[in-house]
Order: sequence, then structure tokens, then C-alpha cells
Amino acid sequence: MSAVNEKKVAALEAVKYIKSGMTVGLGTGSTAFFMIEAIGEMVQNGLQIKAVATSDETEKLAKKLGIEVITLAEAQRLDVTIDGADEVDENFQLIKGGGGALLREKIVAHNSDLNVIIADSSKSVAKLGKFKLPIETIPFATQLILKELDGMGLCPVQRMKGDKAYKTDENNDILDIDIWDTEIELNDLEQQLKSIPGVVETGLFLTSTNVVIIGKGEEAVIKKK
Repeated sequence: MSAVNEKKVAALEAVKYIKSGMTVGLGTGSTAFFMIEAIGEMVQNGLQIKAVATSDETEKLAKKLGIEVITLAEAQRLDVTIDGADEVDENFQLIKGGGGALLREKIVAHNSDLNVIIADSSKSVAKLGKFKLPIETIPFATQLILKELDGMGLCPVQRMKGDKAYKTDENNDILDIDIWDTEIELNDLEQQLKSIPGVVETGLFLTSTNVVIIGKGEEAVIKKK
């Protein structure tokens, strides 16, 4: 089965966690797209929820489908957030940020009672790091952070959009780094990266995930922490 169909399988399983009256975090990316579409259909059929979007792109799609979108400040706390991942390992650790929304995604995850990750089978890995780890940085510091990360052997590359620097919804930069061969334990790496002034956030999601749903062929494989 194609990755697209596996994404749909995972998304349709995940929306079963949503009930009327809930406040729901909506993730960003190609897998989350199918989840948002499914919730839009549920809303048309009478589901009553409020949603917080993790990106401008997600907000536009949700509103287009008739989903009520509120701010995180208005929500205060979310019942459940459903989001995708670029990689997920057996310990419920993730790399996220391929779509550039890692900062808002991590904030929303932190403020959710339940975090459900959905992905196709190609995203399930034994070890994180084949997918480059995104780091969000303040533009004022980006070039110096590039040099520092290079000195750490992490081979940073600034993400581009055409011939210009890619910008997040918060107007920050993204650096993609190679952690595959690093011998630094992931929790220590996370702390080292975030201790660099100008690093806003990393795409390492190490403790926030409660449920992982992987589309595998026609089936949804559900793993709970």
C-alpha cells in the first residue's frame, strides 16, 4: 500500500479519540492533512469542538472545512493533539519539523493532555537521525549558530525556499543538522542545542508522545506509552 493510503489509515484511526466538547490541537503536514479533513467531515455531521492550529497553513485549512479555530491562550489547555512525525522510534521519541512548524507544534504538545502521533510505516525507525533534525533559530544569530553547530560535527545546512532563506510562521530560520553519527545521548543533545543563544527550539520531541498510530498496509498499528 502507498504511503498516502497509510497516512489516511492512521489519520482515520486517530480521530476516534475526538469527542464533542473537546479542545483539539491540529498538527501540520501531509499526514495531519488527512486528519484535519476527517475532522472537518465530522464537524459537518454534528461534532462540536474547538481547535488550536500549529501553523498558519493548518489554520487556513481548518477554517475552510468549518472547524472553529481559537488561540492557544483562549484554549488554555487541550484535551488531545493529533500530529504527524518525520521519524518515530520504539521509545516514542520523534523528529519533527520537516514542515517547518516545530516550534508551535512543541508548544501545543506541551499544553495537551494527550498527544497522538500519526505516520505511515516509512516513518517508524529503530534509530532517529536519517531524517535531518530541524533547529529553529533567531535570524540575528543564525550565521554564528551555523558555525558553532559545524564545530560540533553536526553538518548544519540552512533551509532555503528558492534563493531565499526559509522562514517559519514566527519569521525565524531553520537549520537542518545531521545527528545520525553523533554519540551524544538525545536528551543531552537537546540540552546542548537549546543552550546555544539564538536557538529557539529543536525538532526533538522526546517525552511528549502518549500514543503512536502507524498506518501499515490496510491496518492501523496502535502503540500506547
